[in-house]
Amino acid sequence: MLWLVPALAVLATGFVVAIHFGFKAPRVEEVQDPSDFAMTFRQVSVPTAQGKNLYGWWLVPESEDAPNVVLLHGWGANAGIMLPLAEPLYRAGFNVLLVDARGHGRSPADGYSAMPKFAEDAGAAVEWLHAHSNGRIALMGHSVGAAAVLLEASRRDDIAAVISIASFAHPEALMQRWLARLRIPRPVARAVLRYIEWVIGYRFEAIAPVNTIRNIRVPVLLVHGDKDRAVPVSDFDEIAAQRDPAKDETLLVAGAHHGSIDKIEAHADVLVRFLKRAL
Repeated sequence: MLWLVPALAVLATGFVVAIHFGFKAPRVEEVQDPSDFAMTFRQVSVPTAQGKNLYGWWLVPESEDAPNVVLLHGWGANAGIMLPLAEPLYRAGFNVLLVDARGHGRSPADGYSAMPKFAEDAGAAVEWLHAHSNGRIALMGHSVGAAAVLLEASRRDDIAAVISIASFAHPEALMQRWLARLRIPRPVARAVLRYIEWVIGYRFEAIAPVNTIRNIRVPVLLVHGDKDRAVPVSDFDEIAAQRDPAKDETLLVAGAHHGSIDKIEAHADVLVRFLKRAL
């Protein structure tokens, strides 16, 4: 039976390696920058508490002290993908700070990628803006970035507004759907989920958008596409059910899929009006 110990060690090692490989974010660097949209910008380096510097662009159309919007991309994406959303904000007079989350675009890696790290990176962008602008600050994110800005806004008192685009409602439900598509047996799936909680240092309940939105004291705009298959509209409904109707708004975009930034951009006037009221 002595063979059993090394065999179990090999299985455990393979389990851990498979999880980290399976959830590794792909790295895609930007193929365009704000100048392709005729926007003036400064390339910036945003320090994080972990000593890594985020690659970013700060778009300043009028004054450094104008209201600011932090734009955060989703999983496996980068700041360049968010430029079509940055343009109407820039044209409306907002300063826009776009950053690559750690392990994405041109920002350095810092171990594993996870939604709480995206939230930390959003917080780092806010701190950078406090040092460079007197303008009020809003957070806007897409997909994992949307869940991240909801989390970060729920624990800060220096944010004026939040726009969440295509956020999932609960990370455990999201990953359960993904593991089910891979036909992972339920006992193994449960072990995977508990291991991920241990790695990221958070219980999923504590960081789930369906819960964090209840702790955000400023106006929130929830945006979702009605054709989203990666994150179904039911997730949007779950989060919206927990919002404060007195301050929070919703926008369901007809024909938009999960990555339909262009269709969201077509409703930029709604985003701009929301931000102008809040900022």
